[in-house]
Amino acid sequence: MAQTNILLDAGTNELEIVEFYLDEEEYRGYYGVNVAKVLEIIRPQPVTSMPQMRHSAVLGAFPHRDGRVVPMVDLSLYLGKVRVESQEPKVIVTEFNNVITGFRVSGVNRIHRLSWQDVEAPGEFLQHTSRNAVTGVVRLEGRVLFILDMEAIIGELDPSLSIRMTRVPGEEEVPGAVYTILHADDSGNVRNLVKSLLEASERFKVISTSNGGEAWSTLTRLRDKCTASEQPITAFVNAVISDIEMPNLDGLTLCRQIKQDPILKALPVALFSSLVTDRLEHKGESVGADAQFAKPDLQILSEKVLELIALSSTAQYHPKTPQPLGSKTEAI
Repeated sequence: MAQTNILLDAGTNELEIVEFYLDEEEYRGYYGVNVAKVLEIIRPQPVTSMPQMRHSAVLGAFPHRDGRVVPMVDLSLYLGKVRVESQEPKVIVTEFNNVITGFRVSGVNRIHRLSWQDVEAPGEFLQHTSRNAVTGVVRLEGRVLFILDMEAIIGELDPSLSIRMTRVPGEEEVPGAVYTILHADDSGNVRNLVKSLLEASERFKVISTSNGGEAWSTLTRLRDKCTASEQPITAFVNAVISDIEMPNLDGLTLCRQIKQDPILKALPVALFSSLVTDRLEHKGESVGADAQFAKPDLQILSEKVLELIALSSTAQYHPKTPQPLGSKTEAI
């Protein structure tokens, strides 16, 4: 599948999605997936049954051209739909979080270039009925298109690929300051997991936001507080962890805005996204990200954030209110 110029851009708050559809009796549902996650679109492949398949949507596995054995997931079955085949289906082969997966769909339409401002967050009812598999809604050419959370789908089908935070057995947490992290992610499941896992370490307090726009509003409000009280920004927040794909404002644009702000630029920014790959890592570098990690390993990310906070504290000085980093954290 040919990649397009948007993959070379960063901080434009734009994305490209592959539009596909699932056919049911007298109904066609339209969906989308980020082009950056798509390796190719192919015809259906013969599959071999896999032992101990946890979900009926996993049809089996097929050999990929790179030599790996790839699971085949029927998206209709996963979403609880009765698939109707009026034509030969297609398989969208994706790669994210270092995992390759084939998703069987009814057909593929085209690629659309959009602004993240055109992507609406799904309501609670839609999230519930889709099993939290929808992260965005786009009104496009007279139809509604649902952007699917492929990471959540894969995480449910294979729990070993879900976000995790593991420690070496017997390892004890070293007591220390508690740091406030602002976390931005459009997936409710991811927000809840990151908050619970990081706060369980007793080193972090997490402010959760559902997209880049909400994160930016929160940061600018904290910036105004620190200016009014003549305190450093680290009296209110110590670092930012952000997804990349988010409605309203994406993580790359959020990072660029933070690094261009004379006060907020002191905050370390770590990108935590399935789009962090060797092929796309240059995008985060171009907007000034201090660290980039692919989901789902939260343990490595948390260790890096602590290291970045320590480094930033030695470089910061506030003439009126010098204080240890993280010694004071106020509520929003």
